Amino acid sequence: MTCDFCYRHCSIEAERPGACGRRRMVDGRIVDVGYGEVIAFAVDPVEKKPLYHFLPGSRTASFAMAGCNLSCKFCQNWDIAQDRSLRGRTMGPEDIVAMAKEDRCPSVSYTYSEPLVWQDFMLAVAKPARKSGLRNIMVSNGTFSAEALERILPWIDAYNIDLKGDREFYRTICHGNMEPVTEGLRRIVEYGSHVEVTTMLIEGIHDEAMVRELGTVLASCGVQVWHLSRFFPRYRMAGREATSEAFLAKMLAIAKESGVPFIYPGNSALPVETRCPSCGCLVRRHPGDAVRDGVCPSCGATIYGLW
Repeated sequence: MTCDFCYRHCSIEAERPGACGRRRMVDGRIVDVGYGEVIAFAVDPVEKKPLYHFLPGSRTASFAMAGCNLSCKFCQNWDIAQDRSLRGRTMGPEDIVAMAKEDRCPSVSYTYSEPLVWQDFMLAVAKPARKSGLRNIMVSNGTFSAEALERILPWIDAYNIDLKGDREFYRTICHGNMEPVTEGLRRIVEYGSHVEVTTMLIEGIHDEAMVRELGTVLASCGVQVWHLSRFFPRYRMAGREATSEAFLAKMLAIAKESGVPFIYPGNSALPVETRCPSCGCLVRRHPGDAVRDGVCPSCGATIYGLW
């Protein structure tokens, strides 16, 4: 049988799980062998996702189950994303919603590992969360299948999607494919959901040409917010140097030529400012600041986001 949870469309047999390790054949059906087993739960600032233009200053109830469909050499959360045998505490959708409400969070975030590979549980939470007045946030590598994205779109209010690098970067570093990500971004923008994109820059691998290419792609997809963050040594790249602030600053300057209106540094001490793309007016100095009435105070232009 074929799993349609991500672009891989794995053929799953009795003794052969999908690439994520979670999707297996049991009694003639494809099932998630770790359904509802939560391995991480925390209340985070929404800016940590990162989302700077969606309910800024709010907190979000964030949780994960184990697994991922990629095997990026630099994985920052490898201990929960890459361990196929990891098990957690079994929880029901109603437990997650109740905890979010108890912590007075206006949203639930599906994050830390890769929600695509446990999307059945994600959607089981997202539906009652929406009905109870909560917003749903998905932090993902974006390697959707077309079928999965159509299932997910009606229930997720905001996304942070990784665009990790160019085609060669995906092939050699992530053991994945860039095209499903860009196709997914186009569909999300077309659908009208809020979306922000993150690229983690690895000095010595990412370069000016790659950042220019990614900026062109994102602008063509209609993406409005792009986070460029510093790499820190992890997993199979534990021996590399962390990306320097100077390199990040240089890549930010190049990214600002892309046509993507809002560009931000991540994992950095560099200043974070939001300027109106129409008149250049400084509309906020910190990610948690709201934009009053969602418009520039100087020229009245609409500032992208949910404020």
